[in-house]
Amino acid sequence: MPDQDHPPVPPLEAEITWADFAKVDIRAGEIVSVEEFPRARNPSYRITVDFGPDLGVRETSAQAKTGYEREELVGRTVVAVVNFPPKNIAGFQSQMLILGVDAGDGTLSLLHPGRGTFKGARVY
Repeated sequence: MPDQDHPPVPPLEAEITWADFAKVDIRAGEIVSVEEFPRARNPSYRITVDFGPDLGVRETSAQAKTGYEREELVGRTVVAVVNFPPKNIAGFQSQMLILGVDAGDGTLSLLHPGRGTFKGARVY
């Protein structure tokens, strides 16, 4: 019987090895700017994240318009996969993927680490 508090969840993906997971480089960073992104296919923001002096500043787009106002995103610490190859999204090169979860109401809830996280910190 489905839980009444949330929609059905996707099925479990195929099993991976620890070595597979170790290849995914997930880091903490601070959102430093958020711009409208009207060229995107779905309502999205163009987001710039600072991952500190070693990894630098990177850009991506995120379909976060239905869950967040631009102003509330700036200064927020997020986690992102930083070792995907660049991907062309509506005319610009996305350099990482900010992670989030389905909030169950059609919005995105961005993942963010807790206390004392520094820019560039590795997520394990």
